Order: sequence, then structure tokens, then C-alpha cells
Amino acid sequence: MASIAIPGIPTLAFPERRDRREDQVSSRNGESVRATESAMKILIVDDSSVARKSVEQTLFGQPYSLIFATTGQQAVELFLKHRPSLVIMDWMMPDLNGVEICRRMRAISSDFYTHIIMLTAKTDKASVVEGLRAGADDYLTKPFHEEELLARVGVGLRTLGLHRQIEAKNKKLEKLALTDGLTGLPNRRAIEDWGTREVSGATRHDYSLWVIVADLDRFKQVNDTFGHNAGDEVLKTFAKVLKAHTRRSDICGRHGGEEFMMVMTHSTAKDVEKAMERIRAEFETTPLNFGGCNILATASFGIAGFEAGQAKPNFSDLVSRADAALYSAKRAGRNRVEIAASTLS
Repeated sequence: MASIAIPGIPTLAFPERRDRREDQVSSRNGESVRATESAMKILIVDDSSVARKSVEQTLFGQPYSLIFATTGQQAVELFLKHRPSLVIMDWMMPDLNGVEICRRMRAISSDFYTHIIMLTAKTDKASVVEGLRAGADDYLTKPFHEEELLARVGVGLRTLGLHRQIEAKNKKLEKLALTDGLTGLPNRRAIEDWGTREVSGATRHDYSLWVIVADLDRFKQVNDTFGHNAGDEVLKTFAKVLKAHTRRSDICGRHGGEEFMMVMTHSTAKDVEKAMERIRAEFETTPLNFGGCNILATASFGIAGFEAGQAKPNFSDLVSRADAALYSAKRAGRNRVEIAASTLS
């Protein structure tokens, strides 16, 4: 406390200002929170204020953000809202018991992992097994030993850390599985998955969708004449041009070899054709030099799709039609854009 002395007036005391990053306690709609900025969240579930205070005091001084629930239903709601890293939960609650709370939490946490510690006065093995089968990771009997609770929380957080490492690696592997290693663009699987979902959306909400297949002209000659490193540079250059002209709401990627694919939505056939002409022209004029030789690289494009109000074929049919239009462009002299005949009718 800070005090100010003024002659003739009793000494006034004011609370010292605290850094906003320090612990704060708030209560809203029955939800009690002791929050530390950027701290790991722990949800404490107990209908007894004495029990909640006991857990809070045990965790005092630790770098955790504590959230408190007094009923089972509130615990489930706060769990969904805050997605805590760890839950410390009493078995006996006034509305839902610990087993039911565990089941509900596990049912809504398929995309993230939370370590759940059950506090219980039950000591029989059947109850312990029931809790663990319902989704609890650990249990502790009441009255608990403070050091043991801290140790079990530490084990839970280490387990959580391992889960997060696995999740991060899985996301990285998933991204690699959907990404072309050379160009960094989505690969065939990613484009086809996205395109199939988007055709379903276009069918439900009646909007236009277009599939564009692009193929580099005489690419084999580049590889044969200048080597595969030169061919790789040509592929990466075209990928950069294609990506630069792709809206965030659309997708472009490498379909395989020297073939690329693009899916555009909410556009007219005329606008899509103009967009492909811009890409074609830019790539044709992009300087490429290998071994002191300038290379003229070009690409041909085939377009197929539908306007709003037209019939909606499936994605594979659109790809086949775009392929046919691409072959028409190749036969007509390459370095050009062709729209599938069925699109124009």
C-alpha cells in the first residue's frame, strides 16, 4: 500500500498499481477465472468452494491460468470455450458426475488433447477403472497431498507436450502429403479434394465453377537440351506466375509432370478466359536463361466448367473436358487458351 500524508487530514492509503500481466481474478456468469497472460490453462471443477481454494492454493505461484467451474454442465461449457490444457475434476458433482463429464469432454475434444485428472474420495478399484475408461488420464484420492498433485500436474503437462509435438509433426506430414515438393504448390491430391468439395458447394448454392488444365509446351525438349535442372526452373517459374494470378478463394497446383491445374469459382467464362490469357502472356515473356541461352517457354490451357443455373457435372468430368480442350489447344498450335465446346453451348 502507498500512503499520502496531508496536514489536518487522516493519512490516506491507496493500493499499489500492479502490472496488468500479473494474476487477475474475475467472475462472470458464475465463471471464476484467475488468469495469467499467455499461461497454460487449467480448468478446476468442484462444487465445494473449500476444495476449489485448496487446489488453487496448491497451484499458487505456478505459471498457469486457472478457470473454475462449480457444476458439471458449466465445466463442459468452459471446456469448450477455453480448451484448457489440463482439467482437475471432482468425481461427485451436483448435476453430472465425473464419469459423465469426462465422456462429454472427450466427445468434443477430438481435435485437441486435454489431460484430465480426477479427484475422488472413492478408493475402490471398480470406480477408478470406470473413471479411466470414461476418459480420465489420472486420478488422485481426497484428501490429496499437495506435492503429489503438483507432481501429477507436471506429468500431465509433459504428456500434453508430447501430444502437441505429435500433432505438429502430423500436421507437417499432412501438409507435405498435399504439397508438391518442387513448386510448393498443392499437389494432385490436394487439388482434387478441394475441387470435389467445391463442386458440391456450387451444386448446393448454384454458383459458377471452372477447371483449367495447363501444360507446358515442348517441355521434353527443354529437359533434353538443357538438362533437368533447367526443366525444374521452368516448372518453378510457371508455378510462380500461376500462383501470382490465383485469388485466395481459388486454388492452383501441380497436377503432375509439366501439367498444372487451377479451379476458379464465381467467375464468368469470359473472365476466366481473360485470366488465362494474362497468365499465358506473362509466362511467354518471362526471361529464362540457361547456359547462356535464352529459352522461350510457353503453355497451353484448357477450360471447362459451368455458370450459375447450368447443369453441374462432377469434378472428374470437368477435368476430362478441360483435358480435351487442352489437347485442342495443342493441336491448334500450342501457346493458346481453349474452352471446352460443351461450355460454350
